[in-house]
This record gives sequence, C-alpha cells and structure tokens, in this order.
Amino acid sequence: MLWLLLLQVLASCLCLGHSEVVKSFETSCPQFFFRETPPNEALEPQKPAWICQLYKNQYYFATLYDRKMRIPVYSAYIYQPGPGKRPKTWLVEPQLIGPTYPKSMEKEWTLLNHYNVTLEKLSQSQAILHDYKNLTGLNRGHLNPNGHHGDYSSRMATFTLTNIVPQDEKLNGGAWNNYEQQTMIRRTQGCKTTYVIVGAVPGNNYIAKGRVNKPSHLWSAACCVVDNNYIKAWAVIAENDKNQVQLLTLGELEDTLTELYGRGEVSLFDSDCPRE
Repeated sequence: MLWLLLLQVLASCLCLGHSEVVKSFETSCPQFFFRETPPNEALEPQKPAWICQLYKNQYYFATLYDRKMRIPVYSAYIYQPGPGKRPKTWLVEPQLIGPTYPKSMEKEWTLLNHYNVTLEKLSQSQAILHDYKNLTGLNRGHLNPNGHHGDYSSRMATFTLTNIVPQDEKLNGGAWNNYEQQTMIRRTQGCKTTYVIVGAVPGNNYIAKGRVNKPSHLWSAACCVVDNNYIKAWAVIAENDKNQVQLLTLGELEDTLTELYGRGEVSLFDSDCPRE
C-alpha cells in the first residue's frame, strides 16, 4: 500500500514537472523574471493561463495568457539579440486545450492531423491562424519579438499565437519597431542581463467576429543588471491606433497600468529594480 502511494506521488510530481501550462511561474520557469519575481496579481485576467513557452524541450520565455480575450497579458523574457533569419511558421499551445496534449508548442496542422483535435476545439481555447486572416490596418504583433533572440530555435519559439496580439500595422512597423531594434540596443549598453516584460491592455474592439481582443495599449518594461551595485530600468507605452511610443520610467508605467487595468496597484518587477 505504501509502495502504491509512493508511485502515485512520483507520478504526480512527474506530471507537474512536464506541464507547460503551469500553476505558477515561481515554481516552473522563474528564470525569466528579475529576482525570480513575476508581476503581481493586478494584471491577472478573469480566465488566466500561465504558460512556460516550450519549444524542442527548452523553455524560452513565459506568457500570462487571457483565455477569454484570446490574447497574451504579457510575455517575459531575457534580452539576447543576435543575427538570424525570421521564421515563417506559426504555432499554437496544445495544453490550453487540456493537460493531456503535448507540452511543446505545435503547428495547427500537427494537432489536427496527429492528435485528432478539431479546429473548433482548438479555437475554443485560444486564437487560431484564421482569426488573423484578412485584417485591415492591423497585423500579428509579437509581444516577445523574435529579433530579441540570438538563435533560430529561440526565434521560432516567439512565433506562437499565444505571444501575438492584433497590432496597428503602422505602429508595429514604425515607432514600436524602432523601440525594439534601436532604443533597446542603446539602453542595454553595459547590461549583463536585461529582463523584459511586454504586455497588452485589453481594449473595447475585437477581430474575428468578436473572438480576439484588439488591445488599447501596448507596453514594455526592462530591468537591466549592470553589476551587483547598479541596476537600471526603463519603460514605454503606445496607444494601439497611433504610430507613437512614449518613453517612461518604470514607476510611471506602473502608475499608468494601475489606472488602465483598474485591478489594484501594478508591480512589474522585484522592488530592487528602480522606479525612478
């Protein structure tokens, strides 16, 4: 009887360790957060899913996903840019359907043809490729951008629809892209490790016949460790219908998000990351 109990405990431990849709980031993939401290509960939606983004047996970043709005709340990653090709294949998250499905992100085609998942069943749990067809003035905007990663597998991992929001195409290709590709390079000079969280504030408009929310704002915050005695931070926010990005302190962004989300005081990083 004791032996059977031990087997049950071991089996439950193995299941927990292998789950990609997890119960908390602190216990499953804390390495993507400064001092292993994720944002507080003020950002949590009504129907959250915590995803340790797994591709080819490696975790590359973490995403808090809003099952109801079918967009990510935020994605958290470590900034490690490098040269490389931009992937073209889009992936989805099998474990949003249920815990018995593969833990690694997969192509829609693979789930439909090898795991007997219907498109209807897949679409109940998340956004699908069809939701982003025939967009006008919008495109698929990465929260965690592929250009902030240095090898093909890490870039490929960002091409999951759980890391994508409907983004104003002028903003995505203009001021937001300038921030991702130019401002980040300047700001991260001297940084040993830069922790980044990029998020989307749900808006009042939708695409795909009301299935997928179009965010009202996109935001990004970075906490950079220069050495043991010096940590610096910065942040930006953009309205998702204007080609403008506003540079802020971390404290200013947290105050702004506290107002926009209306769920209490927002904290994005551990208190050692400077707010001024």
